[in-house]
Amino acid sequence: MTDSPATGTDTTASRPKASARQRFLTELGPLLVFFIVNWQADIFAATGAFMVAMIIAMIWSWLKTRHIAPMMWVSTALVVVFGGLTIWLHDEMFIKLKPTIIYLFFAIVLLTGLFSGRMFLRTVMGPAFPPLADRGWVLLTRNWILFFVAMAVLNEIVWRSVSTDMWVAFKTFGAIPITFVFAIAQTPVIMKHQTEPVEESES
Repeated sequence: MTDSPATGTDTTASRPKASARQRFLTELGPLLVFFIVNWQADIFAATGAFMVAMIIAMIWSWLKTRHIAPMMWVSTALVVVFGGLTIWLHDEMFIKLKPTIIYLFFAIVLLTGLFSGRMFLRTVMGPAFPPLADRGWVLLTRNWILFFVAMAVLNEIVWRSVSTDMWVAFKTFGAIPITFVFAIAQTPVIMKHQTEPVEESES
């Protein structure tokens, strides 16, 4: 938790929380824009629309919650960089490489944290999970590292072997369900390593 320097209060706890609808719009909305514009126009128009939609999603998240998730910062930055290269060089390879880069980036960050004893996964996802033992966080981190590497390989296979329209469809309607199923599959690890919340003693 983060304390305000002036008041000593927990600014994270006092921050407004995003509703399920808001999370859907900010996380999945840009992908749907990407798919629809590609369907109606082409990959280059879709890439430009995707960049704008990601920036709008960040602004929307800030206005509603006064917070932008680290993953959104990274995703938006990579979309802008690789999307800009796609449009500037008129080469769709760059936007197709973006998921591979972001998956490997997250895998490297988690792996670095694992070896340095810092559970970045707990920092990002901890508030959404029940209290877990350290062993549980280690196992979850390991599993997500393997998942991100596998998704990077899968993205490389897909974009190199199918049409652009098929890749866009996979990115929008394939990668997200796969991620959701994988997250659900981690439930046994969470249940096994769940700990009882520590009650604060009364002063």
